[in-house]
Amino acid sequence: MFSPEGPTLRELAVQALSSVEHGYDLLAPKFDHTPFRTPDSVLEAVASALEDSGPYDDGLDLCCGTGAGVEVLATLCRAGVTGVDFSAGMLDVARARTPAPGPRVSWVRADARALPFTAAFDLVVSFGAFGHFLPRELPGLFARVHGALRPGGRFAFPVLAPPRPSSPAFWMLLGFDAAMRVRNAVWRPPFVMYYRAFRLGEVRRALEAAGFSVTLRALPEFGARGDGSPRVRLVEAVRAADGEGAAGVGSGAGSGSAAVRPPGA
Repeated sequence: MFSPEGPTLRELAVQALSSVEHGYDLLAPKFDHTPFRTPDSVLEAVASALEDSGPYDDGLDLCCGTGAGVEVLATLCRAGVTGVDFSAGMLDVARARTPAPGPRVSWVRADARALPFTAAFDLVVSFGAFGHFLPRELPGLFARVHGALRPGGRFAFPVLAPPRPSSPAFWMLLGFDAAMRVRNAVWRPPFVMYYRAFRLGEVRRALEAAGFSVTLRALPEFGARGDGSPRVRLVEAVRAADGEGAAGVGSGAGSGSAAVRPPGA
């Protein structure tokens, strides 16, 4: 799962016993050589899907990590792109890979739960960061994103269909979450990362409560499961334009955990 340039087992253990912020500061130099980085296939599929509703002026990569999502935004946004993350180490790596030429790129260190932006963006994306937020934190997080968007702006992120109990991946993720809960019960500071706590039905309701109109779109590049449901969906949550109400719309709503990569690049 890890390339020779990736972290050693000891380095991963030290990271796992740190806080989320410090853990990713430590992992940052080798993060792009781990399986935690969002695959290029997912980044490319999301960029392709968002071309239909673009171009955009200003974009934000929420929990940007080492900046892979910023590279997606640079192909979609004409004016400027911003990456925000609370790990200084991840931002240092991201700055070194700033795409050029293209729109202006800015990097901001901030907690996503306290975004320092108001009506500043037309598009917000996020890749794999939501496992770092407890379910009770999502309504506040989505409200902050809503406030950071201009009227008519769009919040988009991919979600993977949860593995079925017959799949080894189901038991691997179940075991990972169980291990993290035990770790956090006996060790401080906590390291919040739960793969199975991000449930699509609950997420959709929280987005709608924050004022978004929500659509779920299948990403056909990844095919369908045995029952015909998509393997990967793109959630598109739109802030109502001035004078319009926000009503939940869309297709294919469902529930289940999204198996997504930590942390946010």
